[in-house]
Amino acid sequence: MTVRCCKIALVAAAALFHALVVLNNTVFDYGSNLAFVRHVLAMDTLFSGETQTWRAWRSPAGVGEVWWGHHLAYAGIILWEAVAGALCALGAWRLWRQRRTPAPVFQTAKGTAILGLTLSLLLWFTAFISIGGEWLLMSQSSTWNGQSAAFRICACLGIVLLFLNQHDDEV
Repeated sequence: MTVRCCKIALVAAAALFHALVVLNNTVFDYGSNLAFVRHVLAMDTLFSGETQTWRAWRSPAGVGEVWWGHHLAYAGIILWEAVAGALCALGAWRLWRQRRTPAPVFQTAKGTAILGLTLSLLLWFTAFISIGGEWLLMSQSSTWNGQSAAFRICACLGIVLLFLNQHDDEV
């Protein structure tokens, strides 16, 4: 029972993390987080200069302008985070309700939490590390580089996902 409760607590912690991220991105700090997304998409702080900026997603009004496309990309990130967090919360609830059931039943209840954690990993690994870090060269920016944070988040969520997927004994 202890291991099951630990798994549930970690999935609930992932849901809390996502709730805080969504709250920060929508209510408390929309502007500065939008600036982060805009600068990464615009590729305007690279140390390699303009040689790779053909990949940039910039405002047609000019460099430095916020564009509806930046808002759209940011809204997509927020929606992705919200869905992943909601799935983690629902997954934690389903696991809690099945915590005393036989191992196969508890295993089946993991599906929603696994989906939420995987969706979150896909966001941080694909959008931030792969696309932001490698395609848009976020790693070259000393100001707008979120790769370390994205890696830290991927590592934490990955560990939770691995732990959740471990075999459960009968209660």
